[in-house]
Amino acid sequence: MLKRVDFLLWVLIAVVSARLLSMTIVPLTDTTEARYGEIARIMAETGDFITPWFDYGVPFWGKPPLSFWTEAIAFKLFGVTEFAARLPSWLATLTTTWLIYTTLQTFAQRHQAIMGAAIYSTMILTYVMSGAVLTDPFLTLGTTLALVSFLLTLNSPLSNWRWYFFIGLAIGLLSKGPLALVLTGTPIFIWLVWQRQWHQLRHLPWFRGTLLTAILTLPWYIAAELKTPGFINYFIVGEHFLRFIDSGWQGDLYGSAHKQAHGVIWIHWLVATLPWGIIALYHIIKHWFIKRSTGLGQLDNMQRLLLLAALFPGMFFTLSGNILWTYQLPALAPLALLMALIIYKDEQSISQSTVTTILAIPLIILIAGLYINAYPDKLKSEKSLVAYYNAHRADTISPLIYLDKTPFSARYYSRGQAQHIALTDLLQTLRTTDAVYYCAVPNNAIDATLSTLSTPAELVFQNKRYGLLRVISTVNKQ
Repeated sequence: MLKRVDFLLWVLIAVVSARLLSMTIVPLTDTTEARYGEIARIMAETGDFITPWFDYGVPFWGKPPLSFWTEAIAFKLFGVTEFAARLPSWLATLTTTWLIYTTLQTFAQRHQAIMGAAIYSTMILTYVMSGAVLTDPFLTLGTTLALVSFLLTLNSPLSNWRWYFFIGLAIGLLSKGPLALVLTGTPIFIWLVWQRQWHQLRHLPWFRGTLLTAILTLPWYIAAELKTPGFINYFIVGEHFLRFIDSGWQGDLYGSAHKQAHGVIWIHWLVATLPWGIIALYHIIKHWFIKRSTGLGQLDNMQRLLLLAALFPGMFFTLSGNILWTYQLPALAPLALLMALIIYKDEQSISQSTVTTILAIPLIILIAGLYINAYPDKLKSEKSLVAYYNAHRADTISPLIYLDKTPFSARYYSRGQAQHIALTDLLQTLRTTDAVYYCAVPNNAIDATLSTLSTPAELVFQNKRYGLLRVISTVNKQ
């Protein structure tokens, strides 16, 4: 019979592998995921690995290119599919999980290493992000690599981890920008002041390490500014200052501000950490406030640093109204490390209920993925509508037309061929050109559009947001 720890390891492997299935069967959805997928698709198509393009001829200055690089490479290797688009995020999350396991292997017992990896992998935000086309898994990989490298360097000053600290910073700078330096450096700085551990800094090769980070990152930043002037001002000033101090920031070129009340980031923390955040809060209430058996004074130096790293993203974004729940992702790895060290010190604590908790989120998401695969039009995705057009495009010379703005998922699944046209322009075209057109119209405008058209038209397909009209222009027959 397998030992409990070995069984837990196989459960973890099954959970992580199952994400490959669920992320393969779910279409890319609007807005963010399909937008980033389309940016990476254009990069793969054009071969331009310097400037990510929001659309053909429109540069995307909102994020550095690391995630787009990896997705474009995946497209070239595996084709433009959901699997290829999401594989880099899965690999980035898997690497972060391995870092957690490796760190706990060094400082704790094997069962704690497996538990830490399992806790991180099965928090709802981690599990969702591990199969999503977003930049956050790469930011988290960078911040986690820097954090654990700092800890492992303190434990073994001459190890290669002292260099990986600076590589982690480079990953963060190339995936999300200077925010990575803030999320990594501030908890360490506070810890150094709190614990009076300034002497620990001597273990890191600051001059050569900073040079390494600069060599890995600055060439792209310089090339991006030279190719599309204005990038540095928009990205550094706009994305890293104005976005966070002004909840109604109007300078966003690619979307809209996510205006929320101050402090909502902590609600995001509670949701993002499910189900493990509730367990952590239960233990805090039980031991710190009821039994009064422990407290900050009983945490060792490493645990205090992990606590700071787990809380800092929430602290940093507390006064920001322009936030998303994904901003809590860098907090989850240190939280998983801390929980494994404190709550699961005893192997007997790995009970049947613990295994059930580990399986909860993956099972829910797998079931949801299977449901969505059966009913794809429940999502905000144009995959099925584009598929219908592709299956019937033999009778038209026209590209797929959207009378509303063209959703990113339509651009992605049509390989950039879907186009936007105003209704007035369509009416003019119908008066002059004899052809069949497929026009996607918002569901709430279908009746009005049909009544406006003076040529034969029928509704041939409908999804959650759009109806596809087959419009026949008969100019030469009139």
